[in-house]
Amino acid sequence: MVVQDPMVKGGIAAVVNGYRGSHIESDYNIIYVESYKDGGKVTKLLKGIKGYLHFAKVLLIDKPELVQIHSSFGASFYRKLPFIYMASWAKHPIINHIHGADFEKFYANAGEKKKKLIKKVYEKCAILVALSSEWKRCLAQVVPEEKICVIENYSILHEDALKNRLTRKSNSTVLFLGELGKRKGCYDIPAVVEKVVKVVPRVRFMLCGAGSPEDEAAIKKLIEGKGLGNNIIFPGWLRDTAKDKVLRDADVFFLPSYNEGMPMSVLDAMGYGLPIVSTNVGGISKILHDGENGICCNAGDINGFAQGIIRLLNDKKTCEMFGKESFSIVKKGYSLQSHLKSIEELYNRLLMEI
Repeated sequence: MVVQDPMVKGGIAAVVNGYRGSHIESDYNIIYVESYKDGGKVTKLLKGIKGYLHFAKVLLIDKPELVQIHSSFGASFYRKLPFIYMASWAKHPIINHIHGADFEKFYANAGEKKKKLIKKVYEKCAILVALSSEWKRCLAQVVPEEKICVIENYSILHEDALKNRLTRKSNSTVLFLGELGKRKGCYDIPAVVEKVVKVVPRVRFMLCGAGSPEDEAAIKKLIEGKGLGNNIIFPGWLRDTAKDKVLRDADVFFLPSYNEGMPMSVLDAMGYGLPIVSTNVGGISKILHDGENGICCNAGDINGFAQGIIRLLNDKKTCEMFGKESFSIVKKGYSLQSHLKSIEELYNRLLMEI
């Protein structure tokens, strides 16, 4: 399984980290080949080279029956090219588990040369895993539908956090988790906060994550220009107990994304019983049901976001009802066990075909 370093920021590492230590490792002999880690150019280059060498050793000595590659669009696609070609040359079935979010930029609006390369590479894979039915339809522009399998991301359930939310007082806290950049809608957040503050002056927006220095500086400049410094906090990228604490303390989860697959951040928040305010892009509308477990808006709908957040902060009964429904949705269909069952069913199907 070609993966990222466990400490990488983002959804791919979050998904794979759930596999580590789970029963899938006892059901199958999984060899993890780490191909990427956060850091400077030299750090990334050395990690990539080490990953290619490790993969070559695995192919030659361990001779795996299946190869699963966790990939995305953009630079990730090109980093995974050597792995796909090596596995193809060694005649090992390839599962390309695709976590990318901006298909329009990656393929639909690409030049013919790039489209041919993407098609050639994806055709070498036995199966493409899509995170939602919408992404399956997108990928069907590249390969036949029968080569695409939908396996959605998962949530870890925290029933004690839900119970605590139903008894404690509101913290007037709105939580964002993820990359601080344009794709996640972060440039819209200052305008949303400005509207919310007029009605709920005590509100705190926790923007937990990291972005490029340019994006972070631009977002903070927008905030300073609106005089909202007291209402917005930047804790940085959080993990483990620090992440657990902000999810327990928050009242509303907010993700104003323009492009998504099936965001782990939303699923994480739902596992803590949080109501969601987000957009109808990618697979989000599959888990965010407008008026049932949150507010679903069009990307860029500043007023819609603000009104949804205000409603949830000022209406405790609705906030609790939406939070319980969030928890119920993931409990019924988005548990880690359900996800791993789908992965194992895919493994078994391909192994039967060998």
